[in-house]
Amino acid sequence: MLKALGAGGIVGFLLLTSGIALLAWYDLVVGGGVAAVVAGLGLMLYGLVSSLLRSMGMGMGDF
Repeated sequence: MLKALGAGGIVGFLLLTSGIALLAWYDLVVGGGVAAVVAGLGLMLYGLVSSLLRSMGMGMGDF
């Protein structure tokens, strides 16, 4: 998985998780809400990409 992300993806993931951790340290409810929103966006993006690839005949498999 790390090869697929590349250096920019790894740095982005670290920035994302450190930002959520900072919010959770400041206010646990806000940090949890932001984490839930980010997880929801990730799952929505996964669904869109897999649907697009499936419509072009390049299915990625099931989640």
